[in-house]
Amino acid sequence: MNTDKSTRYRCPYTHEPLTLERGRLVAANGRSYRIEDGIPHLINFAEESFSPEEEREHAYYQASSDSYDAVMDWVFKSFYESEDRFRGTMIDLLELKPGDRVLETGAGTCRDSVHIGRRIGPNGELFVQDLSSHMLAIGRRRMQTSARELPRTEFFVGNAARLPFADRSFDAAFHFGGINLFTDRAKAIAEMARVVRVGGKVVFGDEGLAPWLRNTTYGEILQNSNKLYRYTPPIDLLPECARDASIRWLLGNAYYVIDFRVGEGPPPLDLDLPIVGRRGGTHRTRFYGNLEGVTPEAKVMAEKAAQASGLSLHEWLDKALRAAAKERA
Repeated sequence: MNTDKSTRYRCPYTHEPLTLERGRLVAANGRSYRIEDGIPHLINFAEESFSPEEEREHAYYQASSDSYDAVMDWVFKSFYESEDRFRGTMIDLLELKPGDRVLETGAGTCRDSVHIGRRIGPNGELFVQDLSSHMLAIGRRRMQTSARELPRTEFFVGNAARLPFADRSFDAAFHFGGINLFTDRAKAIAEMARVVRVGGKVVFGDEGLAPWLRNTTYGEILQNSNKLYRYTPPIDLLPECARDASIRWLLGNAYYVIDFRVGEGPPPLDLDLPIVGRRGGTHRTRFYGNLEGVTPEAKVMAEKAAQASGLSLHEWLDKALRAAAKERA
């Protein structure tokens, strides 16, 4: 771990700053995190509550990390796809430039990390996370073989749903492979958005067959071989700050990729601009101004009176209610 970069880290549970003390990262509240072979372990497994499926996957990757790359080679060969082209297409969506600071979660053996590193160059900053320390160890060796063209990369073990960084710490965040099995997918996506600056990009994806192929022979064969292809993209879990969101299917239309730009809160909307039309009112008054139900006859009378006065129904009701309330005050 680069000691200069250690100040970037925050406690994943409280977001308090961490300082490097005697080979551990320590928060003012007393929480501390070990560093093994230069990789901080920014997680307390005793405080986590992973689903049984995610726990099984973690155990699998810890035990099978050495064979993972062979499986990936087979996947690209089976789809007649160039791995460099495929990964490059995803990385394009991040809109990176030299010198950017990027976070990658669920990086595994860093097959995407190399592509990201080449885009941001030696002056960029890349932080790489995975739940499996064994996978990260392999990934770090991969990154070290191309050290001249890549930024100095920081690796850490952690939970993608509890990122150890302050808000707006990165220019972009990336994840590919694994989010289907996260215990809290919505929180993991929200965390990526939280740590990316306004205007920056979040890109993530995983297995998930395109809907138009699910009931075809092609789709049934894939889903029979690997149940992960049955997952659907969590487009409904994007945070309200997501802007310009899009979804696409790549690699045999068996993998989805979602990208969005980080905005500030919900999209801008004038809630008080009068709505044109007979009903009138505004978005705000229509939502917050609902009254007790009236009889159908009374509603018809109000509509006729509003029409005769040349006012919208909202304007007529508002004036009538104010006058009646003031008279009886």
